[in-house]
Amino acid sequence: MSDDQLKPETLALRTGIHRSQFNEHSEALYLTSSFVFDSAAQAAARFSGEESGNIYSRFTNPTVTALEERLAAMEGAETCVATSTGMSAILACIMGLLSAGDHVVASQSLFGATVNLFNNILKKFNVQTTFVSATNLDSWESAVQPNTKLFFLETPSNPLTEISDIAGLAEIARKSGAWLAVDNCFCTPILQKPIELGADIVIHSATKYLDGQGRVLGGAVLGSRELMMEGGVYGFLRTAGPTLSAFNAWVILKGLETLKVRMDAHSKNALQMAQWLSAHPNVERVFYPGLPSHPQHELAMRQQSTGGGIVTFEIKGGREAAWRVIDNTRLVSITANLGDVKTTLTHPATTTHGRISQEARDAAGITDGLLRIAVGLEAVEDIQPDLARGLG
Repeated sequence: MSDDQLKPETLALRTGIHRSQFNEHSEALYLTSSFVFDSAAQAAARFSGEESGNIYSRFTNPTVTALEERLAAMEGAETCVATSTGMSAILACIMGLLSAGDHVVASQSLFGATVNLFNNILKKFNVQTTFVSATNLDSWESAVQPNTKLFFLETPSNPLTEISDIAGLAEIARKSGAWLAVDNCFCTPILQKPIELGADIVIHSATKYLDGQGRVLGGAVLGSRELMMEGGVYGFLRTAGPTLSAFNAWVILKGLETLKVRMDAHSKNALQMAQWLSAHPNVERVFYPGLPSHPQHELAMRQQSTGGGIVTFEIKGGREAAWRVIDNTRLVSITANLGDVKTTLTHPATTTHGRISQEARDAAGITDGLLRIAVGLEAVEDIQPDLARGLG
């Protein structure tokens, strides 16, 4: 049976395995900086690319390769380039594929560090970005310029879980001669496969759900061999070195093995939490794609298999009330990370999106009363009273 006939949960267990002479069952962890050659001729052939094989762990390592092969199979991508973090995955994508003078159209509903990357760092290299509504297809089409090379978005977005029409944007991007890159961090390939919907590139912060237990950092860029290898993403990694360590790759490999059961459980708990918050008198509004009240609920249910594990809600009373909820928790973890088996809670306006301008926060709908909860695998009946203590 070929990989394209296997379910994601099977691919997460059975792909990317290359057993050593010891015939181990669990994937081996190759903690080595370099690899030995049989001869000078072989070393030259490896470095030139005439012969495949491992050279140096900055850009070739068997454990990292195992992760790349597994994640590519799960996403339905030709190939994957693993990186040290999710942000370095975005950087590798941009630096590998774009040049000075190129233009990017990006969703205004992005993670704060991603906004700063486009707004501040990339501007230094004369890569310009126009930010548009995540949900208005016309705004993307209107923003296209003759030098537009890339569309970039998150769906669902962080933190408001806005849903972008991947297939619709893919069509606009193709007509414009641009690539479409989708950050699939919130859904993972278990809940959503952007490439099947027309995206050219998929980005992951493997730190989140792919690891799933808040242990290590990692990232990944996936797409066609032409874009990832010949196109420059791998070349940027090889030269600049935002490399995923073998140990972190091994940990994420172990995380992928339970990804399906975790995402199902996260989604089930998050829906229950969203329904409970929606009924609370001190909650102004709940943002969760699995709720019929979500503005893009129908689109989400076409693109995703469930609503996912992230619930964002706005409470009455602004920042003071939001901080009161956070400070009165005893069980929930106060941290900006997400995708952990433990439930986490954060105030986006002063943490994940605190470094972007007030104007950018306003455009993205990030108010002072907004809270983001990444629902974990605890009993929801234990998490609800922990939040209720500060909600009043």
